[in-house]
Amino acid sequence: MGLVLYGVSMAFMVKSGLGLNPWDVFHQGLSKATGISFGWVVILLGVPILLLWIPLRQRPGIGTIANLFVVGFAVDAALAMLPAGHGIPARIAYLVGGILLNGLATGLYIGSNFGPGPRDGLMTGIVGRFPKLSIRLVRTAIELSVLGVGFLLGGTVGVGTVAYALAIGPLVHLFLPLCTVAPTRKPDLASVD
Repeated sequence: MGLVLYGVSMAFMVKSGLGLNPWDVFHQGLSKATGISFGWVVILLGVPILLLWIPLRQRPGIGTIANLFVVGFAVDAALAMLPAGHGIPARIAYLVGGILLNGLATGLYIGSNFGPGPRDGLMTGIVGRFPKLSIRLVRTAIELSVLGVGFLLGGTVGVGTVAYALAIGPLVHLFLPLCTVAPTRKPDLASVD
């Protein structure tokens, strides 16, 4: 559910026309620089990001792999179904809704313990290796870094991009503890009569 909502949140931001999230600015910049389609850049970039997990001792799960595909399908479906945002109030509603939904969706899919997506696993891996750093700080630093590189590569930056970069860290910091599912314990067979 979190992955589908993540894709829908991306579609909200696209429909707002007020700027993409920083990773998508980066994806768009890479797409312009390489000539590879936007969607393929999203998928292909996941592989080297997963390699960055190795020194962080982060382990992929089924959610990690599903992230590469489900999010892409969900964003395409949502873009096809959502009406255009006509007028500033509708565009702002799409933007704010997209940012809030993205924070919730991130909390849901990471909190499900099926494994974070490649980009979010980078965040959780850094926090796991360096526990004195907060999710809020690490997520914001990552978002601002890819935003800068994406902009330098020609990605489009708007007010929504800046709002997302500044809000997503605190939102994930808020939603992740609320959405985290405790791992189930296997029964101790030795104590069963």
